[in-house]
Amino acid sequence: MIRIINKPYLIFWLSIPLIMSSGFVSSIESLDINIHDTYYVFSLADLNILISVLFAIIGLVYWILLKAHRKLSKWMNLTHIVLTFGGILLIWGLSQLYRESIVEYDFNENLTLAIYSTALIAVVGQLILLAD
Repeated sequence: MIRIINKPYLIFWLSIPLIMSSGFVSSIESLDINIHDTYYVFSLADLNILISVLFAIIGLVYWILLKAHRKLSKWMNLTHIVLTFGGILLIWGLSQLYRESIVEYDFNENLTLAIYSTALIAVVGQLILLAD
């Protein structure tokens, strides 16, 4: 745990192969986002590549900050890591609960709200890296 807090770039860089391998396994699946009358369709493999690039950039920022001998706050590092990985895992877990029946419309609407709220918290949590 101390190594993760002192060298946070390691967890981001080591998670990239895991994310990429999960993208290749689920390359057939897609993500559909409906905003009013427009549907946005993404391949999960493309989404995993995007997340991997984002993690590479975040890891690079941490690495540059540590090489520049910037003193990073331990609690801010831990908060950033927990919000990033916890948010992604919570979004994935909540997305597995979707129900196909039209009778469960209210449940899916509340689930969608929970997923969007979690995503917003995870995105706002990325600002902690900039504040560090």
